Amino acid sequence: MKKLATVKMLLCSLLLVISGTVQASGDAAEGKKKTTMCIGCHGIDGYRTAYPKVYNVPKIGGQHTAYLVKALQAYKMGARNHPSMKGIAANLSTQDMEDLAAYYAASGSK
Repeated sequence: MKKLATVKMLLCSLLLVISGTVQASGDAAEGKKKTTMCIGCHGIDGYRTAYPKVYNVPKIGGQHTAYLVKALQAYKMGARNHPSMKGIAANLSTQDMEDLAAYYAASGSK
């Protein structure tokens, strides 16, 4: 019985690993065109905030594409709760998310 449970756990873990490594197929050039909704808080390159003394926002420039897509999907589905991000993500298609993620991932780390 323990062996069966262990095998099931390993198979589930393998599926999670595989699904986590799937690359988004976004277009960074298209993503750059869509950054107008992001630059107010995250900055054009994803590294600065418009109001650094008032509030902090995550640095998204240089993040992994898959992470950014999953984060946007989580805001859209309500799994993450931030009013501004929920509102923005609610209007994004999957392709929009992938394009934005490709742009910010390609902007490198500073």
